[in-house]
Amino acid sequence: MNAVAALPGPPFNVLRCYLLEAKHEFLRLLRTPMFCIPTLVFPASFYLMFALTLSRGGTTGGASPSVHMLASYGAFGVMAPGLFGFGVSVAVDRDRGWLRLRQALPMPTGSYLVAKLVMAMLFAALVATLLSTLALTLGGVRLPLSAWASLFAVEVFGVLPFCAIGLWIGSLVNAQAAPAIVNLVYLPMSFLSGLWMPLSMLPAVLRDAAPVWPAYRLGQLAQAAVGNPSNGALLVHVGVLAGVTLGFLALARRRLARG
Repeated sequence: MNAVAALPGPPFNVLRCYLLEAKHEFLRLLRTPMFCIPTLVFPASFYLMFALTLSRGGTTGGASPSVHMLASYGAFGVMAPGLFGFGVSVAVDRDRGWLRLRQALPMPTGSYLVAKLVMAMLFAALVATLLSTLALTLGGVRLPLSAWASLFAVEVFGVLPFCAIGLWIGSLVNAQAAPAIVNLVYLPMSFLSGLWMPLSMLPAVLRDAAPVWPAYRLGQLAQAAVGNPSNGALLVHVGVLAGVTLGFLALARRRLARG
């Protein structure tokens, strides 16, 4: 009788389930070198190679290259936890039958999705922190505290549309095809959105099509966060990214509901 009375109430149990699953999902991918190393190292490497090399050579769109590329490579970096963290891991879980098994487990319905969202946002925070540290210590970037905070918020929440895209990809393809499909989305989208090089260096037809890509919208929000010139209204960029998130979540839910 005393043991029963000592048990925590249902709301505590449900919250604990969410927290534990989010914790273990993050640790699982943190201990997976094929995911963790590219996610954390590639954006930092690109920033070191390009931004710091070009930092002595003029400006990019009215801003120093170090600041411009801090924003653009930050946007590029936080796409990966969403696309790969969902696209590949969901496909693997489907192939292993984990999603079917979860239907028989006494777990909260949304804990699987929430755990992966928390994981992606934590990795995005790590990417943002790593790039900001490199920019501050090696790149000589000096920004107001409000700009650092704005950039951090844009990057952490900016991962959400790519989580939705990754979830949709993971619901469509098997584990063998998922990495290739995600790369075919991730790398061309980053290039065509002007995250690797200024859009002015691309042909006119590609420059005009850049606003189609969610990565372009995130890149413009990141540039605005650090005080650089950006194209388009910020509320429009936020609205488009929110629409992409909801749209791909709906597509993925419909696909997963079919089994």
